[in-house]
Amino acid sequence: MIYIVFAIICSVIVSVNFKLLNRYYTNAYQAIVFNYPTAAIFCYFFFKPDLSNIPTYQNWLLFSVVAVLLISIFYFIGKSIATSGIVLTAIAQRLSLVIPVAAAFLIFSETTSTLKMIGLVIGFVALYISKPKGETKLKEMVSWYPIIVFLGTGILDILFNLLTQINNISFTASLVYIFSISAIIGFSTLIIQYLKGDLKFEIKAALAGIVLGIFNFGSIYFYLKALKLESNQPSVVFSSLDIGVIFLGSLVGIVLFKEKLSKLNTIGLILALIAIVILNLPNAI
Repeated sequence: MIYIVFAIICSVIVSVNFKLLNRYYTNAYQAIVFNYPTAAIFCYFFFKPDLSNIPTYQNWLLFSVVAVLLISIFYFIGKSIATSGIVLTAIAQRLSLVIPVAAAFLIFSETTSTLKMIGLVIGFVALYISKPKGETKLKEMVSWYPIIVFLGTGILDILFNLLTQINNISFTASLVYIFSISAIIGFSTLIIQYLKGDLKFEIKAALAGIVLGIFNFGSIYFYLKALKLESNQPSVVFSSLDIGVIFLGSLVGIVLFKEKLSKLNTIGLILALIAIVILNLPNAI
């Protein structure tokens, strides 16, 4: 379980970094961009994936789509944490598992159970009542950030599942390709902004991005180590990670950043934990 604990800590530190980026850095996007080459380098040297097999055109297309989504969702996670807080963003991120679960039987015609359906309903209710305190109008962009994080992370979960099904290319090799593409896209946009005179390079933002990349990689590294160690019960890893991130994230948000939760937010937090437990039950009937 020690790997799960480390994965939880790294995930929450990523959220804390986003909170601090909003407070101390004028260009958080720069930090997000520098996070990706850092994560790619760490993935390559720690996992040592076999890159000898050349990806197909379809593989590159999938890698590119995931890369674009990654950098986009990371941006919206930062916006969500800055405006809605660590607690509500963590709930939105971790409840995103209802999307691949729902897609499994709505799109891919997999069988499901009554208990799983109950878990889905509870998850959607939890997301709805966990909206930012005082925000009731969906026309206001701040209300959409957690929803975008929820939808985007859920779609990424489905695409990451497709990555595990690619023949001759390991998941860790796919990660190296994806992080590298994200870095190329990110730096391309920064160069365009610089040439247009809309960007000023900030060393502190770059350093913050490197730190962000280290802990972003750490969350993935320890998560995969935990899955390998608990290969016979992956649902334990999934549920422990999701619950742990929400719990520790909530503790950090409330204690360190003085985030306030309404009664509905608190109920949403409890329902989110219940939904995660139900959806991760291996043999729910």
